[in-house]
Amino acid sequence: MRVVRGPDGDACGVAVIDPDSPLAARIWSPDPSFRLDVASLRARLEAAIARRSVFLDEARTTALRWVHGEGDRMPGVVVDRYADVLVLRLDGAGIAQHLPDLVQALEAVARPRGIRSIALRSTARGGDAEAEKLSLLWGEPTPDEIRVEEHGVPFVVDLARGQKTGAFLDQRENRRRVGALARGRRVLNLFSYAGGFSIHAALGGATSVTSVDVAAKAHVTAQKSFRAAGVPLEPHAFVAADVFRYLEQARARGERWDLVISDPPNMAPNEQSRPRALSAYRKLHGACAAVLSEGGIFCAASCSSHVGLEDFLSTLDDAALGRADLRILEIAGAGPDHPVLPGFPEGRYLEFCVLA
Repeated sequence: MRVVRGPDGDACGVAVIDPDSPLAARIWSPDPSFRLDVASLRARLEAAIARRSVFLDEARTTALRWVHGEGDRMPGVVVDRYADVLVLRLDGAGIAQHLPDLVQALEAVARPRGIRSIALRSTARGGDAEAEKLSLLWGEPTPDEIRVEEHGVPFVVDLARGQKTGAFLDQRENRRRVGALARGRRVLNLFSYAGGFSIHAALGGATSVTSVDVAAKAHVTAQKSFRAAGVPLEPHAFVAADVFRYLEQARARGERWDLVISDPPNMAPNEQSRPRALSAYRKLHGACAAVLSEGGIFCAASCSSHVGLEDFLSTLDDAALGRADLRILEIAGAGPDHPVLPGFPEGRYLEFCVLA
């Protein structure tokens, strides 16, 4: 760690240094005497876990984020809990140097809470391709799949091959909202991945749910979750297809849905890609509106940190949607286990808008 100083030479704080990263210095404390060790890591972990206990019932929600990087003043560190397994992700070589202390601190707080294994999720290169690798750090071997609950709704999470740490936990509260909106409606879930919105919609009373994603393997996981929740696969459909092409064909067939959910992957990985991302959002949202029935509900999401809320809302105006009957009724973000510091706007990356 290094003391970071301002132009006047005064200390700004203590930071983990990672010169090869776009974020070369990540401040851990404004106190120049701060030491990043097992004791300080354990204190921050305990504070993060206690913060979540106020908002989430871990008896009914067994998949949640324990540590959310800068939001928990642990920059570069993400820890997700899946039942009795912790999955850790590190951002940058700087914080990776502190992995032994972090594992020791995690073990100390995890063992009393019934955790049986801690694993590291990292990106490994093989030839010209990148793959996600899960490495055991402590405890028993981790299963490839694990069953968890989200507000009492069971899910199957693919720890070995799933994206991020296995699942997208930040949309939890928005998935529950979709479940409340779905009763008696035909639902279209775009970029459905492992079917989180789909299963909430089905349990919420949707007459049918069509899940569309280019990844056929993700549908396999989604169907396992349907079975775990006791939801018959009929009359629901799982379509492996490019979303833009699917919407074009559905419009040509005259198909309409009463509730359309669009939750695409990050379209703006950097600032340079922002204009292209905004154009893609406008095209996507227009295609969604074209298959939305009159009186229908449209839920549009963005996880692109380089696309701010106002810019995202501009892709939902009348011109983009090609219709003037939709209004923004609700705007939400990530759940309470994804806290954000007021001075760190980049942390407010997730937008979820409900239009009707």
